[in-house]
Parts: sequence; C-alpha cells; structure tokens
Amino acid sequence: MLKAWLILIDTIVHVILVFSLSLYILYPPLQEKKEVFSYFDVNAGLQGYTSMYVHQFLKQIMEKMEKNQESPIEYVEEPDSVWEEEPLKENFIYVELEDRLQLFSAKIGDPIFIRIFKAESIMEIWIRTAGEYVHLKDYYIYAYSGVLGPKLKTGDMQAPEGFYRVKRHHLNPNSKYHLSFNLGFPNKYDRAHERTGSFLMVHGSFVSAGCYAMTDEKIEEIYALVEGALKKGQKYVQVHAYPFYMTEENMAKYDAHEWYDFWANLKEGYDYFEAEKLPPSIKVENKRYMILEANE
Repeated sequence: MLKAWLILIDTIVHVILVFSLSLYILYPPLQEKKEVFSYFDVNAGLQGYTSMYVHQFLKQIMEKMEKNQESPIEYVEEPDSVWEEEPLKENFIYVELEDRLQLFSAKIGDPIFIRIFKAESIMEIWIRTAGEYVHLKDYYIYAYSGVLGPKLKTGDMQAPEGFYRVKRHHLNPNSKYHLSFNLGFPNKYDRAHERTGSFLMVHGSFVSAGCYAMTDEKIEEIYALVEGALKKGQKYVQVHAYPFYMTEENMAKYDAHEWYDFWANLKEGYDYFEAEKLPPSIKVENKRYMILEANE
C-alpha cells in the first residue's frame, strides 16, 4: 500500500513538472527572444525527481527546441510515442538479463564493471567475456538527488561523481532500502580535496538523499551481479560515476561550467574504456585522477 502511494505521489510530481515546463515555453517571461534550455540543465534541476518517462519527454522537447526556437511545442510528438521512438543505446534497457547472459555465454559471477550517467539517469552494466567487457544491460536510475557536479560535503544532498571501488564489505543485504552496496565515498581523490560524506549507496526503493535509487526490482539484479562477481574472486567492482555521457559534443556544452576541469579529468577514464573496453587502473596523484593501463 505504501509503495502504491509513493508511485502515485511521484506520478503527480512528474505531471506538475512537465506541465510547468510547457507553460514556461508557451508563455515565457518578457524578453527579446525565448531562452533555449539545455536538456542536461533541465534534468539537473529536477533535484532527484527522475523517471524514464519524464527524462525521455523532456529530452525530446529540448531537442525540438534547438531545431526550432520560434515555436518549439508544435513539433513535439504526443507523449505516448516518445518512449517508443527513443533507441536508448540499442535498447539495452528493454532486454532481459537472462537473455543477455545467455547471448554472451556469461553468468552471474563473471567480472563486471559499472558506469553511471546522471543527466541521462542511466546505469550501464558491462561483463567480462573472452578478454574484454561487453555491454550487458542498462538500468534507469529511478532517483538521485542534487544537480550535476560532485559531492563536496556531508548534507549537501549531492550524489557522487568520480571513480569508485565496491568491495565485499561494501555489500549490505539487510539494507532498509531492500539491498544496497556502498560506493566507497570518500575515495582517495575526495579526501585529497577534503570532501566529506558517508554511506553513499546504490540501493533499492524510490528515494534518494545523495544515493542512486534503483527500485527494489532492479537492485535485485544489479546486486546479484555485483555480489556474484565479488564472491567469485573479483577484488573489487569499479563504478565510474559521470555527470553525462562524456562525448566531445556534451563537453563543449559545459566548457564554461565550474566543474569543467574536473569533468575533463573524468573524461580521461571514459575515453580509455571506450577505446580499450577494459576499465583502467586509477591512481590519485597531485589531487588528480591518473588513468593507467588496465591490469586485468
């Protein structure tokens, strides 16, 4: 019953957000021309109220606005068609875990690697087979709190960005959020920058206070993959948390952002994995992440 009420409240919030955005676009404040918003900026302003439907709907609105600043709404399809037409990384969202494992002759217990992308609310799961990692499955992040940018201090409600390691002692099968695993914040980089915080998790449920909430159903699959890999001998599972997909185009949109230099450092790790399909070895020197050749 509680879950049903939470879903209802969340749905109402989403409707209000979309309605408010639509009113702003249709009746903007008096100014010489209409503002064109970045999809990522709008997403960042949601402060953790995230779902796949709202993200896809807003994304399409923003894309249409960029093409047609004079009258953005008339070109936006009806919401019912939005998620049918979004390819979303070859539909890795809409596949069954068992089918994907079978396709790659993989199993729970094989080494895995995780990437998180805040703006897109996507968690990627990669699994190692035949010497490299293959893209196993994606999961929507139901909620994260804060805006784009790293966590700085206890109580700032920010979800971490950076390179983290999940070890066996980070697993919590008795979490009050169904299941959870600790990201290991603060890591050596965070401590070098005097960042504080604790118990920053990936967990079930629908709410976030600096964590990544996946819902109970999805965390069961993710937790099984992480636990299985660690129990079968993987020393730690790397989790790379990014503000968005670190393409050149996306980076250019934020070249004046206060966290651009930090993100450029993160991009080094993103680019290594994109090229090698192996998670890099990562060290911290002079308050920077050092991206080194993979040792797997």
